[in-house]
Amino acid sequence: MKQNYKSGMELVQVAILIAIAITVGLVFRDQIGKFVNKVFNSLLSKSF
Repeated sequence: MKQNYKSGMELVQVAILIAIAITVGLVFRDQIGKFVNKVFNSLLSKSF
């Protein structure tokens, strides 16, 4: 019985972490997009 409770709690924790990650991604979507574009443009403009 204890094992089922523990695995259930781990599932809840993972679900909460995923929900937080999605929320942060949605809140900072514009800033993240600008940052990623800046990094890729910087990388693509360099000649190796």
